[in-house]
Amino acid sequence: MKVYGFAIFSALLLAGCGKGSEPAAPPSTAAAAPEVPVMGPERHILALGDSLFAGYGVKSGESYPAKLEAALRAHGVNARIANAGVSGDTTAGGLERLAFTLNSQSQTPDLVIISLGGNDMLRGLAPEQTKANLEAIVSELGRRKIPVVLMGMLAPPNMGADYRSKFDAIYPALAEQQHVSLVPFFLKAVIDKPDLIQADHIHPTARGIEEIVAATTYAVEGELVAGN
Repeated sequence: MKVYGFAIFSALLLAGCGKGSEPAAPPSTAAAAPEVPVMGPERHILALGDSLFAGYGVKSGESYPAKLEAALRAHGVNARIANAGVSGDTTAGGLERLAFTLNSQSQTPDLVIISLGGNDMLRGLAPEQTKANLEAIVSELGRRKIPVVLMGMLAPPNMGADYRSKFDAIYPALAEQQHVSLVPFFLKAVIDKPDLIQADHIHPTARGIEEIVAATTYAVEGELVAGN
């Protein structure tokens, strides 16, 4: 298991999500290194997730997958990302559409990035079920020999200590168990930064998405290199 980032959590701003020693990430995309020539064959990535991938509340081309693709290409990686983010989706929904989504791709993805579970938590669904669904998704990808980067989520304090303990353990345990790469807390870059969160106090702004991309690009790029 490769772990990227640190699971530091303070007063999670999310109220809903619907309708690794690795190289240090740059502080923002604005401070990223100059673009280098895009080289090599196209690397196809599938982004399976909820509204955090779908681009809720931002313009076309400002979603996380779109910005991540641009960041990877600025690093010289010939990446193409298919956005399979569905607002309001749960892990059960992601599992239900997984096979259809994979079979609909023009070719087998070189990598799948997953951001699911936030809606499960916000609906108070049993962490055991969330873990079972995510495990089934990752296992199916493993069966198809597709590498994975799992974007972790953390429960807010108001969910209670017992729920938080069970939910927060899902992602690191699954990543270790299934030998996949993990970003422990996908939203770490925008927590406690109201100017990076939309007026709904839920979803990151376009600038917030850029900060999340800056914090996670190396995780995705590293897995592509490792799987090459």
